[in-house]
Amino acid sequence: MYIIPAIDVLDKKVVRLREGNYNDVTTYDISLEEQIEKYHANGTEIVHIIDLNGAKGDFSNQEYLFDIIQKTEMKVQYGGGVRSIEKVKELVDAGIYRVIVGTQAITNPHFLEELSKLNEGRVKYADHIVIAIDVLDEVIKYSGWLESSPIKLIEYIDKCLALGFFRFLCTDISKDGKLGGAGVELYQKLLDHSPIIKLIGSGGISSMDDIKALNALGRMESCVVGKAIYENKITIEEIKDWNLKSLINF
Repeated sequence: MYIIPAIDVLDKKVVRLREGNYNDVTTYDISLEEQIEKYHANGTEIVHIIDLNGAKGDFSNQEYLFDIIQKTEMKVQYGGGVRSIEKVKELVDAGIYRVIVGTQAITNPHFLEELSKLNEGRVKYADHIVIAIDVLDEVIKYSGWLESSPIKLIEYIDKCLALGFFRFLCTDISKDGKLGGAGVELYQKLLDHSPIIKLIGSGGISSMDDIKALNALGRMESCVVGKAIYENKITIEEIKDWNLKSLINF
């Protein structure tokens, strides 16, 4: 299991939200460029960047983000406001390693079907897609966690698998931003239902003990860690040491 450091950006600032609440924001005194370089200098190969403005339909951050992302040598897993097939294609063609889709995949019944068929030359765009599943009490949330979906969690995973999407970023909203521990029970349920999925855990990770608990599930591909790094609960050196020993090959 590989640890992927997270950087959430709101109004061009590095931040963390508590349970997805835009009114409960912690802002950190470091720029996006500086944070990316810090991870890169310590051997991290992939970074998770979320445009929180984009997640709620405000795209004022995008030019700023893309200028920075295109300069880094790191692989970027990017999300926030990816609402069209054209945007997915644009991001992949621009060199984004993985594109996270969430709201549009839930609200537009044809989006994933169209995306599953999008190929150009040797590029199969579905291979670069991460399906975001943001869950609160087994209810899927979207639009920056502001709306609830009637789609059942397990049914949605089955639909995605049937269309050829196999990598999921599952955030346990009840844990997110609290440093209270990861959603091990939720991830266990998903893995028991679909052992073939590539699952990325997110939310609540507060220590290396939480990392070890996720790793003990045996089938987690990776996990995203954000606030624990900024609050010095997990050091970048610990992440470096863990990832060097990881068998996951990005």
